[in-house]
Amino acid sequence: MDTTTGAGCAVDDMTATPGAASSLVVCSLEEWGTVRRRIRILVDELVDRDPSLRVLYVAPAVDIPFELRSGRLARLSRPRLEQVHPQIHVLRPRKWRPRALGAGADRALGHQVARAAADLALVDPLVWVNDASYARFALGTGWPTLYDITDDWLLAPVTPRQAARLRIDDELLLDGSGAVVVCSPDLARTRGARREVDLIPNGVDVDLFRTLQSRPSDLPPGPVAVYVGTLHEERLDVPLLVDLATALPDLAIVLVGPDSLGPAASARLAAVPTVHRLGPRPYDRVPGYLQHADVVIVPHLVNPFTESLDPIKAYECVAAGRPTVATPVAGFRDLGAPVAVRGREQFVDEVRRVLDGPVSSGPATPTPVPSWHERASALLGVMGRVRTAAGAP
Repeated sequence: MDTTTGAGCAVDDMTATPGAASSLVVCSLEEWGTVRRRIRILVDELVDRDPSLRVLYVAPAVDIPFELRSGRLARLSRPRLEQVHPQIHVLRPRKWRPRALGAGADRALGHQVARAAADLALVDPLVWVNDASYARFALGTGWPTLYDITDDWLLAPVTPRQAARLRIDDELLLDGSGAVVVCSPDLARTRGARREVDLIPNGVDVDLFRTLQSRPSDLPPGPVAVYVGTLHEERLDVPLLVDLATALPDLAIVLVGPDSLGPAASARLAAVPTVHRLGPRPYDRVPGYLQHADVVIVPHLVNPFTESLDPIKAYECVAAGRPTVATPVAGFRDLGAPVAVRGREQFVDEVRRVLDGPVSSGPATPTPVPSWHERASALLGVMGRVRTAAGAP
């Protein structure tokens, strides 16, 4: 397998500017917005540490045909390239045709990234790949490349064509990247069987989540169970949520985060009056929802996909110190107080026990929890190794 060029797109007009600052191209699966996840948080950490660092953050592509069919013209009017910080530009590439029609869609996306990097005069940037569809672009540039795997999408329910494409891109990056970073022990096991990997788990902004905030005005009165995270059917156990609402009709169940549920699951939750889907909230407001929950719930499915995860919410729950009931998924099984891990059959009873027990104000001695600052330090070490191995300055 040719992992250095493959069917990679050409990178043209990449003229270097002598003396330019160090630079980073981030091909991310995460949008750039008020909802901050691993990649965005780490980018912020790196920029805070290095005032000379310049970042081109490549957000998920805007699917032009889909947006036109959906009538969501507002997304089409957003700028392709936007400066969101003195050191950070965000590129929102346009995807004009589906990948089912061939490799042209990915080549076109790669050209847009290359053009943006040239316009910003980024010199020999390190390419940090989280979205594996940029495999051929990244490896075709000859730039130092780091592959960061945060979810095992090879285990997600997708079409056979999508699965085949995902597997090819994953293998290209495993073979051709200067380093592979994974966030969970299960990913270290699966990808580490092929090559050496660096395990850098997630973390938390400890000060943010331990500083008491006022009660959010959109939290319903009375006892409240709060879930924070993306509503995604590969992770969220919707039937278990319905069972909880049925068993405890006086409990308000509040779901905070982006909603990616399909029509059937969405309709099922909409039929339950005590389930409140609030949608995403700015990252710096999330602690308030956890801190004022009578119980934090993590009703996740237990399957190979969730086994590959290192849930950020696990660190946030520990930092917030509120009583938490989680299904036995990766990231939660080995945690102590304030987290109680229960199977589906015991989940509802454990929530009831927490609600009937004494009011908790959090542990007297906060449990130590790793910070994003520590994780950024580990990532910087890997990035330095990749650049050195590639002969980059």
